[in-house]
Amino acid sequence: MSYRIQLQPGGQTFTAGDDHTVLDAALDAGLVPLYGCRTGVCGACKGKVVQGQVDLGAYAEHALSAAERDAGQVLICCARPRSDLVLEVALAAQATDTPVRTLPCRVHRLERLAEDVMRVDLQLPAAESFTFRAGQYIDIVLADGQHRSFSIANAPGETGCLELHVRRIPGGYFTGHVFDTMKVRDILRIEGPHGSFYLREDGNRPVVLLGGGTGFAPLKGIIERAIHIGFKPPIALYWGARTPAGLYLHETAQSWQSMLPGFRYIPVVSNARPEDGWTGRRGLVHEAVLTDFADLSQVDVYACGAPPMIETARDSFTRERGLAAGAFHADAFTFAVPIAKD
Repeated sequence: MSYRIQLQPGGQTFTAGDDHTVLDAALDAGLVPLYGCRTGVCGACKGKVVQGQVDLGAYAEHALSAAERDAGQVLICCARPRSDLVLEVALAAQATDTPVRTLPCRVHRLERLAEDVMRVDLQLPAAESFTFRAGQYIDIVLADGQHRSFSIANAPGETGCLELHVRRIPGGYFTGHVFDTMKVRDILRIEGPHGSFYLREDGNRPVVLLGGGTGFAPLKGIIERAIHIGFKPPIALYWGARTPAGLYLHETAQSWQSMLPGFRYIPVVSNARPEDGWTGRRGLVHEAVLTDFADLSQVDVYACGAPPMIETARDSFTRERGLAAGAFHADAFTFAVPIAKD
């Protein structure tokens, strides 16, 4: 059965079958609501049911609290319609701006950036167009139909390549393949781009980029894009890792300070050992932001990393520093099946 869905405040309408999520139906209709993981973990796609009934689906408790649920909020990546609906949902863009494509790609480069991080460059087909925004991600489509999601670590450009930073996950089927058996010239199938985590290029407010581990990847793409377009507002990059070795492109990040006026790089290490010789900031990366900013009410934050880091940062920045709800853009890495951010 199909149902009519209307989005507020814009009034856009589309239809959705009862076996489709609201998000999938919106994307099929050429609309791009704010969304991230598509697995009910990151919480980026919250909407409010104004009229109608939905099946909430399966989601992580931290992504949608009981109070939010009682207030009529849902995660549209999980919710399926059970009647005609009116929903309050924030839209990011039109899907026609960056259409989702499924394409074959050839492995162009493999480079070990750290003991557990591999750079994988994928060469796009010369005869096919693939557009994306700095910060978005793609899915690797496996032979059995499962997907593995990875942020694009480079900015849109003329190279025809997509750069991925793949962290080895213990027992991970695909990441084990990347580290143990993948070879240059192998063919992979990709789908994308996905997500509403991307640089708002028309912004005029200071920007804080917050990354944990390989959450640095989309932030790298955002900074490279900012350099390319001459982004004017000041940008502060806070990159956190357990040890200095986890800052696997530390010198690259340092180099941006001479390439982009107003750019600052603040690396933060949580578990440095005496033998590491680390003399920089220590502790949790979001706490470094709290130390440096007494007021975030006029700042845009882009945060990428594990869900606990994202939720802690969102809560503390909003509650303690006055960050506006619409100014927190997040991409939470997840490891759920069938769609996982390896």
